Amino acid sequence: NVTYQMNNMDYKTQSNLLAGPIGLLKMYITQSSQDTARDAVQIFGGRGITKTGMGRFIEHYHRTVTYDSILGGAEDVLGDLGVRQAIRSMPKNARL
Repeated sequence: NVTYQMNNMDYKTQSNLLAGPIGLLKMYITQSSQDTARDAVQIFGGRGITKTGMGRFIEHYHRTVTYDSILGGAEDVLGDLGVRQAIRSMPKNARL
């Protein structure tokens, strides 16, 4: 849905309407990838933490997955942006 909207909206509309949902998506993706890396290490056991052999890919992913969350933006900042944009578009008389 977000990709469709990005392709069919002009830049000004995108920045007003899509910054929050994109921030929440980025936050969700980085959290999911960290969960996946943690689970993969648990499944592989001792092999998941060795730099050679069968677990080398799992170890590399587990070691580097945190860079995605850092480079994509801090998760707390992205979540805050998404919530602020959602609240901004709510009616003033809405009860939360």
